[in-house]
Amino acid sequence: MLPGALMRNANLHFVCRDVPLRVENSQTAFTSRYQAGEQIAFPVAHHDGNYQADEAILDRLEGEGRIVFRYAGPVNGSARDIAGIVNEAGNVLGLMPHPERMVEPAHGGTDGRRLFEGLFESAG
Repeated sequence: MLPGALMRNANLHFVCRDVPLRVENSQTAFTSRYQAGEQIAFPVAHHDGNYQADEAILDRLEGEGRIVFRYAGPVNGSARDIAGIVNEAGNVLGLMPHPERMVEPAHGGTDGRRLFEGLFESAG
């Protein structure tokens, strides 16, 4: 469904913290409640979050606008700081950070909530 692979983090350590992300594409059901270029934060909690693909695939993902989230700085060694991609149809999202852990103020923020609101809107 999605090209590439998730590898062990570049430093071989488990990463667990809130990280800043940049919204690269706001034209999907997953990102319609965000603005392209907007910086948001989601938690990460992974040991194998290092997204890798060959240069041809990375160039294709870039050219087709299929990179929807990018880390705003190095987190785990992901190629081109990619945090989330969609398939060709735009209906499958591969995302390493955890938006479900950032949906209520008690969780420390609500940046993830808009991802689910966008999905709900697109299903309705």
